Amino acid sequence: MANVRTDFDTLVNALAGELFRYAMGLCHHRDTAEDLVQETFLRAWRSRSDLRDSRAARAWLYTILRNEHARLYERQRPEVRDPHELPDVAVYGYDTSTEAFATRRALAALDADYRDPLLLQVVGGFSCREIGAMLDLNTNTVLTRLFRARKTLREQLGELPDREAAQ
Repeated sequence: MANVRTDFDTLVNALAGELFRYAMGLCHHRDTAEDLVQETFLRAWRSRSDLRDSRAARAWLYTILRNEHARLYERQRPEVRDPHELPDVAVYGYDTSTEAFATRRALAALDADYRDPLLLQVVGGFSCREIGAMLDLNTNTVLTRLFRARKTLREQLGELPDREAAQ
């Protein structure tokens, strides 16, 4: 049992930061993100016997976190906040620059169908195939959603490619 605990502690230490950044991308509130990560690790510990392949632990934790985020909104109504309010998140290496704020605001405006694959790729570093497996989509659908997400972000941030700006 001690070895399992040590392995789990190593997993927590290795992935807590990136899971927090993913949670912040989903909910934009530090306290909620911290709660989501904590609940993710608690659920993972309780169901650790369900994990058949330790190489899939990272994707498994991301899936748990995404499900916990969805469950959060099933249980309660989201807090209504000023969308221009900059959250106090100067921890975990969270960028508080003006550019990062504008990017987070643009990400928040994206439809979840586009935002989720983009966050999984950019924050999680997952491949299109892995994202498809996590979201139950085929790879071509993931590629299309990633393309549309990036295009929409460029438009929202006023960063059009040279050929479009010249027209």
